Amino acid sequence: MFESFLPGKGRRQAKKNIGGEGSGRGGGSGQDKEAVKPGGRTDPEVGEPGEKNKAAWVRSGRELPSGPVSGDLADGLQANISALKNRFKNSADVIYREFTVRFGHNPKAVLIYIDGMVNQETTSGTILKPLMFDIEGRDYMPSSGLRGLADMADVIANRALPNKRVVEAKTLKEVVDGILCGNTALLIDGSPTALVIETKGWESRNVDEPGTESIVRGPREGFTENIGVNCSMLRRKIKDEDLRVESMELGRRTKTSVYLAYIDGVASREMVDEVKRRLNKIEIDGVLESGYIEQLIEDAPRSIFPTVGNTEKPDVVAAKLLEGRLAIFVDGTPFVLTVPHLFIEGFQSSEDYYSRPYYATTVRLVRYLAFIIAVLLPAGYVALQSYNQDLLPTSLLISMVVSREGTPFPSYMEVIIMGVIFEIMREAGVRMPGAIGQAFSIVGALVLGEASARAGLVSNSMIVVVALTAIGGFALTSLADVIGLLRLFFIACAAPLGLFGILMGGLAVLIHMLKLYSFGVPYLLPVAPGNLNDLKDVFIRAPLGSQVLPPRILGHRNVARTMSRRRPPGKD
Repeated sequence: MFESFLPGKGRRQAKKNIGGEGSGRGGGSGQDKEAVKPGGRTDPEVGEPGEKNKAAWVRSGRELPSGPVSGDLADGLQANISALKNRFKNSADVIYREFTVRFGHNPKAVLIYIDGMVNQETTSGTILKPLMFDIEGRDYMPSSGLRGLADMADVIANRALPNKRVVEAKTLKEVVDGILCGNTALLIDGSPTALVIETKGWESRNVDEPGTESIVRGPREGFTENIGVNCSMLRRKIKDEDLRVESMELGRRTKTSVYLAYIDGVASREMVDEVKRRLNKIEIDGVLESGYIEQLIEDAPRSIFPTVGNTEKPDVVAAKLLEGRLAIFVDGTPFVLTVPHLFIEGFQSSEDYYSRPYYATTVRLVRYLAFIIAVLLPAGYVALQSYNQDLLPTSLLISMVVSREGTPFPSYMEVIIMGVIFEIMREAGVRMPGAIGQAFSIVGALVLGEASARAGLVSNSMIVVVALTAIGGFALTSLADVIGLLRLFFIACAAPLGLFGILMGGLAVLIHMLKLYSFGVPYLLPVAPGNLNDLKDVFIRAPLGSQVLPPRILGHRNVARTMSRRRPPGKD
């Protein structure tokens, strides 16, 4: 089932996604119900339609296929070339390189590949050169000689080509899929078997520090858009033969490579099976980024809280795998998904474990404080300003009343207006070029804030509240979406009911979070239900020597992950 080199082979897809226990959202159109059958048989709704189904294809609005998708290869070279040209139609980037093989019976052959997706040096040096030129002392022929041209492909694959991966293909579909994945297809006249040779070599971005997860101490390398490079970076972190990397393909048209990584014996077998089940139920035309998969496999797609994590850092993925989690790599994106994902992970940073525990604990508590400020400060300001003035000290109340004198809007409208203006500036700063965007955000905030206060549109105290809220949100970039939506929710609760509305809104959010699960794991673990060992890494970051076991909720079966050593060496 997990076979990556010849895309489409053994691929399983279902009609819609089912997250958790039968809930979720479907992906794709639902028109194509089955993949192409192996052995050249094609389902009428997926491959060539056949006479009786052409009318149905026309009614559905889909274009008829341009040529046969499947079917066994012919013995004649020109027949196979014509079939492939008919399939690719007028694709100018598909190259057909015909030549003569210089051994055996000197048959005609052709190389077919897509320009820009293959390594030209590999194609010329490891395929064309061994087959086109007579090299002195070369002996590719078996001692028994060729049994015929049908035996030529096997001789070339095992005796002539030094490429790391060569796969035989007997159907047009296997050849087409191999070419579309960046490989080179070799067809020989008289042979019903083609060779799909790995020659991938397109340009990709170099390994660089991720811009979304900046740190002061720790590894600075980040994932790239190349899934092979990303997998190798993980292998360098975890040199363990139990690290499993299973491959599959998703997307009927994009045929995107997806890797599922976990440590056998550490990850729960039930969790591994559940992740595979959800991935295999995805049916969609294309997967262009890991966000597609995230939305199709999460437990609660209608919740504002993410139940699937993502990261660009190999050390973060390695740490999560060592705890029993699973990672999902998607070709074409540097963001790797991790499951299960808990709420507390939004407050944890990889740098916490590279620093001393007391400093890491202080920074983590600051993050919790920043979350409270970013979510509740505007709503608290509205409640205290409009309904619960008696809770404020007299001097502070007088100061707030004076600052609001002459403002035409109620306090909750001030918060909403300033919040919307800030989000517009932030979005504009993100979309503009780097240096210009940063300057625009800073200057725009200063100018608009000062101008709004002077014009009497908003009070000075409101500008302070919005500024503190924005700074608090910047401290937790991974929870930025959640913070923004929760902020609006609590403002809506505080506007009619004050602090009582905030309290009721908080209870509603808490009940909702208690009902959430991430692949069978309670979302609020280890706080609810609680576990003393796991709480050592929630609000504080206890010394590594005291964190002996991985989180119990991940179904670990390995021994202690750290050495429990509470005394310096030589003091035992």
